[in-house]
Amino acid sequence: MDANSVLRIFREITTIPRESGHEGPMTAYLQAYAARLGLPCKTDKTGNVLITKPAAPGKEQVPTLVLQAHQDMVCEKVAGSAHDFSKDPIRFEIRDGWMVAPETTLGADDGIGIAACLALLESDVPAGKLECLFTISEETGMDGAMALESGFFSGKTLINLDSEDEGQLFVGCAGGVTTYARFNYKEEQPRADFQALEFSLSGGIGGHSGDDINKGRANTVQLLARFLYSQPLWQLACIDGGGKHNAIARDARATVLVADAGAFSEEVAAFGRALSAEYAVTDPGLVAAVRPAARPQSVIDTDTARRLVSALLGVHHGVLAMSQDIPGLVETSSNLASVKMTAPGTIEVCTSQRSSVESAKRHIADKVEATFRLAGAETRRSDPYPGWKPDMNSHILAVSRESYVRLFGVEPEIKAIHAGLECGLFLEKFPGLDMISFGPTLRGVHAPGERLDLASNEKFVAHLIDVVSHFQ
Repeated sequence: MDANSVLRIFREITTIPRESGHEGPMTAYLQAYAARLGLPCKTDKTGNVLITKPAAPGKEQVPTLVLQAHQDMVCEKVAGSAHDFSKDPIRFEIRDGWMVAPETTLGADDGIGIAACLALLESDVPAGKLECLFTISEETGMDGAMALESGFFSGKTLINLDSEDEGQLFVGCAGGVTTYARFNYKEEQPRADFQALEFSLSGGIGGHSGDDINKGRANTVQLLARFLYSQPLWQLACIDGGGKHNAIARDARATVLVADAGAFSEEVAAFGRALSAEYAVTDPGLVAAVRPAARPQSVIDTDTARRLVSALLGVHHGVLAMSQDIPGLVETSSNLASVKMTAPGTIEVCTSQRSSVESAKRHIADKVEATFRLAGAETRRSDPYPGWKPDMNSHILAVSRESYVRLFGVEPEIKAIHAGLECGLFLEKFPGLDMISFGPTLRGVHAPGERLDLASNEKFVAHLIDVVSHFQ
């Protein structure tokens, strides 16, 4: 096993459709892989897969080690891309030491973790018994981890391979919840003296709603609302922005009717110049644009449109609090993820909240919910998932740290992460489970242009082999 074998398997994985909720082809691939290697494999009713490899000779007394990755990927693409995630292979390139998908997400989150597990299973690395766990729908609510049944795996130590910064060992993560708001509207007639325009914001960097929430990047849904709120007279016919619940909105658009198209266009141009100055560092490609649109047959009633825009502007987006225990760690945040017209008469807003403090997670979810209720929306929440409290006396942490120092001559960073990992749910279902998370360096996850640092992947693979070999 080496970095090349991991990349070989990952290249195969990039050809397999595996959007969250549609992991069937990936599940079948894993089952076939196990069959080819002659290894025991079981799949639960949810779609989680466990492949077991017996201990190597002389390693029979070593405690079982669980290696875990998730099957699904976030499927995001640039505006105008014809890529079909249900059937098309991911197109990637090698650029300056990075493996990058120019127009889509790459799926290294967490395809590289899957590839590392499979490479271990087919290798002759001397290790005790290995249980490789592949969960489903991590990106949309950790459905697989939530549905895990007691006894599905037997190991008492777990390595999660879903981290994105080589040289960092993660021992804690945030918990999270998704809050939805639904606005019900009536249709009105467009004013005969108004002109129809499409107002859009595009070119935002976006990114992961946990890892990147503190980077000050543009949220195009909130910026669209900011502009409309500043305008005195308009009708709203259509609004659409953002994508996945765990991605920062990169694009948003609205079809509006206005009394003076020329004046409105000048306001958009001025707004675009202001945004270019505000986001020159974080989002240099951000563009505000306006163009003529087909005249709609109806518009959203004025009262609902105003309440919607006010709520989108007023709801909290970004960091709410920083950790008092770990310098530089975001403790609590919320992401205004998307606004969609999901059915006639219905507009749905999706937001996601994270915190490493359970009471603070409830607080930010209540705060977001209250904003939308004040605006007259109906609200609901997904099942929350728990955080993972750091254990600095962890045995697997000690093994992993000692391995890293021996291999590379430097101390790894020991950190918690503001993103959600499945470890919190595992701990809830398997009390006493000893865990750590590490992986290669990824950038731009959950957004087009996601990339994998190939040099970091070599170090990640070497570290994983060493930890598995020396674990006892």
